[in-house]
Amino acid sequence: MKATIAHLLLLLTAVPAMAVAQHKTLPEDSPLASSAAGVPGAEDRRRADSVLSDSARAVQAFKDSLKVVDEARLDSMLRVADTLAATPHPLAAADSTSVLAAKRTNRKRRDWSAWRPNPTTALWMALVFPGGGQIYNRKYWKLPVVYGGFVGCVYALTWNNMMYKDYSQAYIDLMDNDPNTASYNKFLHLGRQITPANEERYKTIFKSRKDKYRRWRDLSIFVMVGIYAVSVIDAYVDAELSNFDISKDLSLRIEPAVLPVTNSPNATPGPRNILSGDNALGLQCSLNF
Repeated sequence: MKATIAHLLLLLTAVPAMAVAQHKTLPEDSPLASSAAGVPGAEDRRRADSVLSDSARAVQAFKDSLKVVDEARLDSMLRVADTLAATPHPLAAADSTSVLAAKRTNRKRRDWSAWRPNPTTALWMALVFPGGGQIYNRKYWKLPVVYGGFVGCVYALTWNNMMYKDYSQAYIDLMDNDPNTASYNKFLHLGRQITPANEERYKTIFKSRKDKYRRWRDLSIFVMVGIYAVSVIDAYVDAELSNFDISKDLSLRIEPAVLPVTNSPNATPGPRNILSGDNALGLQCSLNF
């Protein structure tokens, strides 16, 4: 096809040249020669221009046909490329799968057995959230102790505060001598009544119990604060001691031994006998950690 297109181009470019050459070399007996001799030059130029315009139109038509052919070939090539791009190649899919598998294999997994907590982080987590330091240190078995202590303190605080308010109101009602305010009766046993004979005794009882429950309520608050402080200290110390090297051979060994007495005035120079008076029997203690 390339050879045919080249031949057509040569033919089309040669047409104007052949026309001009023919016009220049016309025989004397030809009509064009005679007209050239007797007819004005405008007619010859018109004919030459018509020949040249015909050849130019032919060349332009050929170029347009080539453009159409090129666009059709380009369109078909683009469709083939799109088809190839949309069709996954089995070798490419296998390569991508192998690359992903290699990445997963080479990805370093975190070794939690060698992980060590940061003491500062553990301290801040324990301060912000009670029990957070134990969670960060991965000491989950301590959480029931911490939260159990908080729940117990909250329950004791609520109970003691309620009893303090009840006995405080009963003591106030007993002191005002108003028969309409007798909340203290719910604390009396069945059949018991407060009379002027035992009124001072019940005043003392209600006052002492009011003060007792108030102390226990305040003590519950202090214990809760203490549990919070202990949880913070425990989280920090636990994280700090996580890097402490403790040998697996943690043992205490006690065995009898013969101890030489070097500062004895009766010590004799030279090698000593085990049963001599310069030695003493004792216990030797060794600790491995």
